[in-house]
Amino acid sequence: MMLPYTAIVTTALSYVLIGFFGCIRDAFRKFLELLNATNFDGYAPICFRREDFYVRRMYLRIQDCFGRPISSAPDAWIDVVERYSNDNNKTLKRTTEVIKCLNLGSYNYLGFASADEYCTPRVIESLKKFSPSTCSTRVEAGTTILHNELEECVAKFVGKPAALVFGMGYVSNSAILPALIGKGGLIVSDALNHKSIANGASGSGATVQIFQHNSPSHLDQILREQIAQGHPLTGRPWKKVIVVVEGIYSMEGELCRLPEIITVCKKYKAYTYLDEAHSIGAVGKTGRGVCELLGVDTADVDIMMGTFSKSFGSCGGYIAGSKELVEYLKYTCPAHLYGTSISPPAAQQILSAIQVILGEDDSSRGAQKLAQIRENSNFFRSELKKMGFQVLGDDDSPVMPIMLYNPAKIPAFSRECLKENVAVVTVGSPATPILLARARICISASHTKEDLVKGLEVISRVGDLVGIKYFPPDPKKQQEGIWLKLHY
Repeated sequence: MMLPYTAIVTTALSYVLIGFFGCIRDAFRKFLELLNATNFDGYAPICFRREDFYVRRMYLRIQDCFGRPISSAPDAWIDVVERYSNDNNKTLKRTTEVIKCLNLGSYNYLGFASADEYCTPRVIESLKKFSPSTCSTRVEAGTTILHNELEECVAKFVGKPAALVFGMGYVSNSAILPALIGKGGLIVSDALNHKSIANGASGSGATVQIFQHNSPSHLDQILREQIAQGHPLTGRPWKKVIVVVEGIYSMEGELCRLPEIITVCKKYKAYTYLDEAHSIGAVGKTGRGVCELLGVDTADVDIMMGTFSKSFGSCGGYIAGSKELVEYLKYTCPAHLYGTSISPPAAQQILSAIQVILGEDDSSRGAQKLAQIRENSNFFRSELKKMGFQVLGDDDSPVMPIMLYNPAKIPAFSRECLKENVAVVTVGSPATPILLARARICISASHTKEDLVKGLEVISRVGDLVGIKYFPPDPKKQQEGIWLKLHY
């Protein structure tokens, strides 16, 4: 299939022009600063020039497309607060008006983020009994009976002996990895792993190696070479080797090739760390994530991580594994020792959502939600491909990026969709490689067929207007873009 080389070339040219004219303007700016020099007594600039350039010349011009405030629950339809600017988008001011929009950007995969007939009354009751916050860490006065019940419930749900929950999903990666491995250890991480994993790996002190995205063969090559060579400074064997992957990659919508990766890890006696932030609750016959979907025994995954801010309509995250692992983390993980514990109402929301998923509310709503998110996701993805969009990701994944490439198409797509009452999320550098801007669509079980059809109609019209239908409509062909080649 022809790749969108024209889009890549024009995208690169656009950034060259932005940089060229931006540097000219900055030269005049620097000249004016010299004429009006201010004495800072030797202080270094508080902002780095490169980041400052990006904010001024790119982000501020389109910042109305990001951080849009809403005044409703993140359900299938949301109320987006209108904003305006009187200074060329440098600052944005809110109005009292709202726009009712179809929500194609939230992680509300199973629809639990809005009022629920089973979850909401129990959350309100927990709020009355326990208060909005524990105002303490877990090791002091921040552990309630809800926290203990939640950890037992999560461990049972994901198929592990024990679990530990945290008040923030991000730290479930960034604080856990430094507690698991340090100097003398080796972390082998997928090239497209989340920033929280990258930060946790870099903060651990361990040596970090990157393998090509979702490539078991490249992982095998790296592990073979690293184990044969040992530590680069001492030549000694690695103290520990951990391979880190995600269940569903949040910017690509792809499922991890977990069975093959586990086979490689077993071959070289490496630990497997699985991040299921976007897959737990969203995929699998009973919502238990990629292990269930791909037929992987959870006993073969050493460390399972996930978050509650997507499928469960709450906040926080968890680590699940052996009892020895969880006990060790209770004494060593700074997120557990120093972070405020997850709020009791949030814990109750997660418990109630899991009960609905498992059918413990004496209804079949959980199974219906799981069937609906799978049906909605596959329908929306297939229709987008038929229209000629370049859509990333795999079937069953509720995350589906639509490639935009050109920086001018980021605000154009977002603004035009908003005009037609559809709220979408657009993503560019630094969250993605600079040439690979995209719109990330997230589908929910709360979307009706009519909602999806409306969204498709609007996206199709805007796609024609903006010019992002890069492939001739053909539902039988898999659309393979240049995006993967640019990562390596």
